[in-house]
Amino acid sequence: MVEKKPAFPLSKARVQELIRTYPTPWHIYDERAIRENARALYKAFSWVKGFKNHFAVKALPNPFILKVLKEEGMGTDCSSLPELLLSERVGIAGEDVMFTSNDTPPEEFMKARQLGAVINLDDITHIDALERSAGIPELVCFRYNPGALKQGNAIIGKPEEAKYGLTREQLLEAYKIVRQKGAKRFGLHTMVASNELNPDYFVETARILFELVVEIHETCGARIELVNLGGGIGIPYKPEQVPVDLERVSRGVKAEYEGIVVKAGLDPLRIVLESGRMVTGPYGWLVTTVRHIKRTYRDYVGVDACMANLMRPGMYGAYHHHTVLGKEDAPLVHEYDVTGSLCENNDKFAIGRMLPEVEVGDIIAIHDTGAHGHAMGFNYNGKLRSAELLLRPDGSIVRIRRAETPDDYFATLDFGALERFQ
Repeated sequence: MVEKKPAFPLSKARVQELIRTYPTPWHIYDERAIRENARALYKAFSWVKGFKNHFAVKALPNPFILKVLKEEGMGTDCSSLPELLLSERVGIAGEDVMFTSNDTPPEEFMKARQLGAVINLDDITHIDALERSAGIPELVCFRYNPGALKQGNAIIGKPEEAKYGLTREQLLEAYKIVRQKGAKRFGLHTMVASNELNPDYFVETARILFELVVEIHETCGARIELVNLGGGIGIPYKPEQVPVDLERVSRGVKAEYEGIVVKAGLDPLRIVLESGRMVTGPYGWLVTTVRHIKRTYRDYVGVDACMANLMRPGMYGAYHHHTVLGKEDAPLVHEYDVTGSLCENNDKFAIGRMLPEVEVGDIIAIHDTGAHGHAMGFNYNGKLRSAELLLRPDGSIVRIRRAETPDDYFATLDFGALERFQ
């Protein structure tokens, strides 16, 4: 049975009312749906003692969202100093934080160590870098790159061509080194796909890591206590796609765990994830108003949002579903490119998309922007990033980020120095 894409949760009349206070464009997130989705993930993995999802902060770096997810039992997955600081500001610290970074500066190792985060090293040379900057903690984790052993996907590419992680040989050596340097607890992680919809992919990942847990113990004497299966669980951007069956993934992971880890006498082993997109992605929308209809070699719908508000279609050619509010049941009779005003020809939210007849003033909700939407915003062409709103379970709406202003855009420039410049 094909599950329907989550419907946009507000009526056209409610949006028109909101626009009087918050002019478009803006992103809006459905708190109730996010909470229910988080609970479904935890229910699927309830057999794992100490299971935790470390929400990938990069997907939706807003403290209001992080606070909601903290209340649902989630930690954070961070990859930079600001993401660590966001976690700290909402009270997420200690081993509830996974710090997975690459090409890491020393101050970020220091902050992660200060927070008591699980530091997940991306390269064997980072052992010395961590020791020099922050010292070797009791618990050390490494990111494994399986190379040709594991197929990647279109977003991350072939693992052997990716810049992330250690080879198997490096990994075995790395555990020996950190044991000699005083580490007493050990973790293992991999992440080789993004937005993957095949549930068997994640079961295969678990099998590879569980087999490696046994090999590491036998070869290095290091007993792995924490396995991070990564994230990468995709969402159905297209209406005909279906969500990943979390119960099926969980059953497959459990079978591999019992057949490999338990059989080797290495139970218990704590299993965690770092899903971001799957948690919040389907429950966010970019709301934008039609400014112009242009008819040349194609018909164009020009909206007040642009690639600065949602980069994925222009960057990846990614599909995001469009709903024209008030015309949900109208026939899809006209083919359009839906575009923004950026001076780049890839500033298009949709190409050759069949939509109802669109008019100036129509409001379009672009689906699935609850992850890697606002977060990937930028200021090229002097474009200003939009507000973010949160639909509360009681139906009220709060602004959780204001829209940028020209003053924000100019804030890092020293106009006083410009006046003195000769």
